[in-house]
Amino acid sequence: MELFRIKKDIPFMRHALIFNVISAVTFVAAVFFLLHKGLHFSVEFTGGTVMEVSYAKAADVDAIRKTVEGLGFAEVPVQTFGKAQDVVIRLPLPKEGVTLEQQNARVLDALKAHDPEVKLQRTELVGAQVGDELTHDGLMALLMVIVGVMLYLAIRFEWKYAVSAIIANLHDVVIILGFFAFFQWEFNLAVLAGVLAVLGYSVNESVVIFDRIRENFRKQRKTTVTEVIDNAITSTISRTVITHGCTQMMVLSMLLIGGPTLHGFAIALTIGICFGIYSSVFVAAAIAMWLGVKREDLIKPIKEKDETDGAVV
Repeated sequence: MELFRIKKDIPFMRHALIFNVISAVTFVAAVFFLLHKGLHFSVEFTGGTVMEVSYAKAADVDAIRKTVEGLGFAEVPVQTFGKAQDVVIRLPLPKEGVTLEQQNARVLDALKAHDPEVKLQRTELVGAQVGDELTHDGLMALLMVIVGVMLYLAIRFEWKYAVSAIIANLHDVVIILGFFAFFQWEFNLAVLAGVLAVLGYSVNESVVIFDRIRENFRKQRKTTVTEVIDNAITSTISRTVITHGCTQMMVLSMLLIGGPTLHGFAIALTIGICFGIYSSVFVAAAIAMWLGVKREDLIKPIKEKDETDGAVV
């Protein structure tokens, strides 16, 4: 299925160096903000308090969040738990000089001022050890995805393609994290899930382009490597518009009407999808070209027939 077909190949690789420089500058800026500002980790990573409260009727999550943030807590995760009447509130660790009981009592009093029927079901302390375990498990999940993708691409194609795709994917991940560090958006488990989803989603576009490059090497025996890559990217543009356009519509709906719970997840996917298209074309394909990918890497050359074969001696 194609929305349109471009008859003349677009010379993407002619401008590959310029876009690679832009990518390098963006990547360095993202790393700088990660090192300078760092990520604004949520309670799941830093530790804090989990409060579960119950209402007589369906809880107004937005009103509860505004009430808690009015006490000086920034970006407090508030969500329903099980039933619409049960709400879980995640608070940071108490400040110095304030006990856990005092902080919980202060929040509960503020909630009762708006609805006297609210009841405290339980409180739970999330220690720093849990945060360390989540950080370790998250990094291990990211590492396993990277290794798995590299092995898949190395087996299916060739090591040059595997290296190119991994660099492009890491480029996307670091830029997403750079955005979160620069704007100090909260980095929680939902955002981590979004980053891992971008890894798998972005590599799909690279695989499609690499597949078309391999097909072109079989069909276009007399064209140069640059022309083969340009044709592969141009011929997959319609598919890219359809796939990423449909995905982006779904992600934007989560971003606009999904509420604060899905906000970070949707932002991570939005950034990842946009940069995933860019990196597949101007990073993965370009790096494969710089690494010297050639027809013989994927297609065995046709042996010329020896003139002496069949000759009568």
